[in-house]
Amino acid sequence: MILVTGGTGFLGSAVIKRLVEKGNAVIALKRSSSHIPESLKASSLIEWVDADITDYFALSDIFDRVTHVYHCAAKISYQKEDAEQMLHVNVEGTQHIVNLSLEHGARLLHVSSIAALGSNKLGKPVDELDKWEHDINMSNYSLSKYKSELEVWRGITEGLDAVIVNPSVIMGVNPAKSGSAVIFDLVQKGIKIYPPGSVGIVDVEDVAEVMIVLMERNDITAQRYVLNSENITNKQLLSTIATLLGKKAPTIAARPFMLQLAWRVAKLIAKVKGKRPTLTKESAYAAAAKLAYSNTKIVNEIGYNFKPITQTLQEIANTYS
Repeated sequence: MILVTGGTGFLGSAVIKRLVEKGNAVIALKRSSSHIPESLKASSLIEWVDADITDYFALSDIFDRVTHVYHCAAKISYQKEDAEQMLHVNVEGTQHIVNLSLEHGARLLHVSSIAALGSNKLGKPVDELDKWEHDINMSNYSLSKYKSELEVWRGITEGLDAVIVNPSVIMGVNPAKSGSAVIFDLVQKGIKIYPPGSVGIVDVEDVAEVMIVLMERNDITAQRYVLNSENITNKQLLSTIATLLGKKAPTIAARPFMLQLAWRVAKLIAKVKGKRPTLTKESAYAAAAKLAYSNTKIVNEIGYNFKPITQTLQEIANTYS
């Protein structure tokens, strides 16, 4: 039996959809407060179970039937006050999944992140060999994903059959219009300033498909793979989205000092209004970073062709028409 954690999430639901299309029965974990996507409600192949991945005993009862695990559940936040909970969910939750997979002999496909990778000292696109290093500007999310991945590597040394994927920014059609799709809302409303950095992007359907391919390849174990379609500057990304939505592209580059000022102002406004800031120190730093990632390893090993960024962006834009 296949277990998918984070079943109602953007990636988790995409993985479940693909598994069901292939005729697989799935146990899908969700929080009691989460809503099942409409596209998955009618399937008789999905057994929805309310369980918290930080609750070892709740998970233990489920694992009696599990042979394969897609661990997609994680908390993502760039808010300072979420750091403790994020470490609890991402690290301790993964620890439980690893230990139970070891105990029951289940094969694990762990979703890590490019945030758990290091930088390339030669200025080349980051790949699987670039090691994570602590930095004073490192986000708590990055720290949590790095420590989560260490739990999987620890399990592997103890005999766990596992594969790790490190996706870049995951985009794709999302009925909830949440996550990375919020960038379309910003452009739709009008945005004049663009951050100076660059990002790697991958389509959610590609990530789901590659995960399933890797899970089915029993000859592949104790490996990690960067999943990235293309690298693109924030200016190019926002300009492309603006064109697709029939909006004006941003023309003003946000200088580092502007971003530093912006997150401080956002913090002050949020404090006055009693809300969470829309821009934080961590997210401002990430927006300014020039990031690029290599997909050479996964392309060479399984011959996968990633969907072009322009196609992904077009498909999302079509939901705004």
